[in-house]
Amino acid sequence: MMKSNENQEFKITRVSPDYWRVTIDHPPFNIFGPQSIPMLNSVVTEIESDPKVKVVVFDSATPGFFQTHFDFIPPLETTTGMPPGSTGLPPLPDIFVRLTRSSVVTIAKIRGRASGVGSELALACDMRFASREKAVLSQFEIGAGFTPGGGPMVRLPRLIGRGRALEVMLSGNDYPGDIAERYGYVNRALPDAELDEFVDTLARRIASFDKESLADIKQMVNASTLPSNVEVAAEWSSFITSVQRPAAQRAVTKLMELGLQKNPEVEIHLPKYTGEVNLPDKK
Repeated sequence: MMKSNENQEFKITRVSPDYWRVTIDHPPFNIFGPQSIPMLNSVVTEIESDPKVKVVVFDSATPGFFQTHFDFIPPLETTTGMPPGSTGLPPLPDIFVRLTRSSVVTIAKIRGRASGVGSELALACDMRFASREKAVLSQFEIGAGFTPGGGPMVRLPRLIGRGRALEVMLSGNDYPGDIAERYGYVNRALPDAELDEFVDTLARRIASFDKESLADIKQMVNASTLPSNVEVAAEWSSFITSVQRPAAQRAVTKLMELGLQKNPEVEIHLPKYTGEVNLPDKK
């Protein structure tokens, strides 16, 4: 029998002792804010501490959004004032590093927008599968005048190569499912009608295998593919520094005036609006 928790933004469904789903449920846009950090930390702690779980699938209950960017309304100090996590890293990078290095296999099932933190959560998972018609991935941050902070600068080049990683992060453009698949941003893009069954079948197959052997394989792959904690920490430091610069403050203020975090049009077409706020002022 399936069991669910009632966590506000991240709901765990225990499909079986071996196989869990974590569903992001924070409508209307699944914006990630300081209040989300302890919730996601609690989920990752449960994953780390459970002796039976082998596979966890992250998905979303919010139509049109997997997970989107960080909340720009709370003061930055709300986040920077949080104590470091168990790795010694600041809380969000700590959570993503622990998720990636966990012995449990993690899969992101992306239907809707995965922008900013959403893309970074997907990159922290071991595998990513996307809806060909409905998934959109992006690292939009350059358009708002700052750098990413949750890992893409050190994860994406290893995953998709230097040139494509620079294209993704320096353009701030959207990458729909089929292009994300072509680049290697996701493992595979499937017709939306087939996505759920494919991911569920794969998760159940992996969950049927020996837990120690799964962990051994993941540990060996991790050893040759993951960035060091030093690199992850440097990226977060770059984000915190850049988001406080005048250029970022101006861009974010303009985006908020246009309707960021309120108007679906702005959230859905974020590259269009980040382009607009960076146009020279008309005389």
